[in-house]
Amino acid sequence: MSRCRVQAATIAPMLYDLVRPLLFSFDPETAHETAIATLHVAGSLLPVGRPHLSIPVEVMGLKFPNRIGLAAGLDKNGEAIDGLALMGFGFLEIGTTTPRAQPGNPRPRLFRLPEAHAIINRMGFNNHGVDALVANVRASKYKGILGINIGKNVGTPMERAVDDYLVAFAKVYEVASYVAVNISSPNTKNLRQLQSTSELDQFLARLKETQHHLAGHHGRYVPLALKIAPDLDTIAISSIADALRRHSIDAVIATNTTLARDKVGGLHHADQEGGLSGAPLLEASTTLIRQLAQELAGEVPIIAVGGVLNGTDARAKLDAGAALVQLMSGLVFRGPCLVRECVQATAA
Repeated sequence: MSRCRVQAATIAPMLYDLVRPLLFSFDPETAHETAIATLHVAGSLLPVGRPHLSIPVEVMGLKFPNRIGLAAGLDKNGEAIDGLALMGFGFLEIGTTTPRAQPGNPRPRLFRLPEAHAIINRMGFNNHGVDALVANVRASKYKGILGINIGKNVGTPMERAVDDYLVAFAKVYEVASYVAVNISSPNTKNLRQLQSTSELDQFLARLKETQHHLAGHHGRYVPLALKIAPDLDTIAISSIADALRRHSIDAVIATNTTLARDKVGGLHHADQEGGLSGAPLLEASTTLIRQLAQELAGEVPIIAVGGVLNGTDARAKLDAGAALVQLMSGLVFRGPCLVRECVQATAA
């Protein structure tokens, strides 16, 4: 590893400890935009980042250098890929992106609950559109595993939702290591109904048909992962597991944000609409992963996300049955040191 890389890996956590109070003095979305801009500059100035440690694991037919990745939502447009790679992740997931650019929901739409190490968001798939994201991926130096998370535009009727996913899938296929299909955001009206048994079968069938066509056209197979909500009962979990197996989906990402507020009752901003993430999501997400793992019996790998604030949390996800772990809200409260801590905790 070059001296620059060693310095970047050492300095970044210390620097975050210094700048976090400043970032937290801004409103959350301004802080997020500032962080993305800073990471973009850092990525353009420094050598390409390398993953912490080297504990290769094969999932979805891909070789991951370590089990810890970035969850979708932090870098919606792929603007800071090279900067994020400096943190030592084993893989990155960018998006959610949609076929057409859209502004998302009105601001304010992002809220910190620092007492609970939690965040509530109702962003609404705000992004520059899939063409802009693909251009950013092509311009990046990063050559590691890159997942691209896709969704539907808010103006597309639900009866034509699958068409948006197929358009985005085709456009990102050539530059993605895997594609994550987001049907579980609580911030796009009626989106979660795609998880229902009556709609999921037809939806997954269309995706697999398109995947087969694209694999033949491009001469390479790009895995599909389905991202699901934590607010599912046992019957729904079993039904989704059956559908994943039946349609040979390559992985499932569990979970998205939750609508539940039982862990944050009485806190400032707890009554805001949107999805709750961070520490209060850990238990529900891990419980669902454990149930899903029992249903899938190893036939479909699980990528875990939800509530990871330390290495012990990350290890708990693997113990529940996950193969990989993603970080998102925990990075806001812990910074880059969380990545190394989780990599070390999941190295065994």
